[in-house]
Amino acid sequence: MISPDSFRTARWIRTINLVLQALLFLTLFAGLNYLALNHAWRFDLTAQQRYSLSPETKSYLQNLERPVQIIATFTEDADDSTVAQAYRDLHGLLREYTYTTENNPDGRVTAEFIDVYQERRKADQLGIDQPNIVLLVCGDKRQRLLLKDFYEVKNSKKENFRGEQALTSAILSVSNPTRKKIYFLTGHGELRPDDVDPARGLSALNNELKMRNFDVEYLQLSTMRTVPEDAALVIAAAPQGSYPSFDQEQLREYLSKREGRLILMLAPGVPHGLDDLLYDWGVLVDDVVIYDTDPNSFSDNGDLILRTFTPHPITQTLIDYKVFPRLGLTRSVRPDPGRSVSSGLQVTSLVATSQTAWGEVSYRQRQVPEYNRGADLKGLPNMAPKNRLGIVAVSERVQVRNNLPFSVRSGRLVVMGTGDIVANYRIASPGNQNLFFNAINWTIDRDTQLNIPARPIERFQLSLSQEELMRLRVSLIFALPIAAALLGLFVYWSRRN
Repeated sequence: MISPDSFRTARWIRTINLVLQALLFLTLFAGLNYLALNHAWRFDLTAQQRYSLSPETKSYLQNLERPVQIIATFTEDADDSTVAQAYRDLHGLLREYTYTTENNPDGRVTAEFIDVYQERRKADQLGIDQPNIVLLVCGDKRQRLLLKDFYEVKNSKKENFRGEQALTSAILSVSNPTRKKIYFLTGHGELRPDDVDPARGLSALNNELKMRNFDVEYLQLSTMRTVPEDAALVIAAAPQGSYPSFDQEQLREYLSKREGRLILMLAPGVPHGLDDLLYDWGVLVDDVVIYDTDPNSFSDNGDLILRTFTPHPITQTLIDYKVFPRLGLTRSVRPDPGRSVSSGLQVTSLVATSQTAWGEVSYRQRQVPEYNRGADLKGLPNMAPKNRLGIVAVSERVQVRNNLPFSVRSGRLVVMGTGDIVANYRIASPGNQNLFFNAINWTIDRDTQLNIPARPIERFQLSLSQEELMRLRVSLIFALPIAAALLGLFVYWSRRN
């Protein structure tokens, strides 16, 4: 019989006690992990709630019916500090999207970061050919977001992070079973999205539109007799002939009665036949060609460089990032001074030349362009932008209906005085691409579909003198190790005694 006071009994009791403690510890650890995995509580204690999604986004995600895959090609160890910062901002944000949808089996959002250089095969399978983008995939639909889409920039400095707004908007776009359709007018020598010609083709633009989840169709009004009901936007890309009166009437009805959206790219030297439509919307398209003597206004190959912008959703990224459109032959586009001001019509000149530019009236004569006072066109001091000629103008009609205390937007029109701004050999210009796609987003209201506020970027700056920096360095190198050693000696001495 074993005595309870024997050493052997004491060892057995100690061993059983240690085993039970280990089992209890493992049970506690497993239980806590189970609770954390299945019944997690999360609290965002930051002042700006920067680690939480807005209620609007959560509502959209909870009702998502199709899975969305998000692939980001930003890297944390990028040499560019802006890219590294974008990785950190997006990493936490994408984690919130995946967490919010993990209990939604039909509409789960998954996210991953890849390096397009080290994971080349995976990038090729996903159709990704460049770094620093975010690609959203839902079935056969894809949409691409660039670095500029995630930040608001002022004076070349990032002020606000608008990643949630950009991502939620893109998720709603790619998960929507229907795509917005953009119709390109044909039948009058317009540039075509299926043409690969460098100067006259828009095949590169066609690819970019598909990446942004648009369907591209063709529209010949003489055959269709009307603009289709599913048209989100109609584009006339550099027509080489005048539109007949029937076509113009169909476009006027589409804009005014059906609250349509229209982008006109009208090359100089070509009659367009849309004078009545432009008069309705308070826009003048002058029969001139823009020339300029300012060396900062044209490139080495003769392209006109535009540096003057009016703040607007279409031009804001051009202003923020200081990118400038490069155009070939261009005509002036400006608000009509004789337009009615009581019809709710708002006309704005968005992009303009320098003050030294003029509109050459006799451009058809083969001679060296020279400004002739009283004959050629010059910017006016009493019209914005002062003493400059406009190149891009927008017009929209804001109406008050049924005595409601708010206004309802009607049609939207964008007119550009050039025809090849997004031709295959020009679309690579960041200024051209930004200007045109911003115009598309504005016309179809894609820029205002969400009311998610941007989050300010918090900056902390530690200002230390050289002496203070030296003391901090000495403390980190010597003080902390010495304190740890003294603590260890104290513990050792305590156990010995």
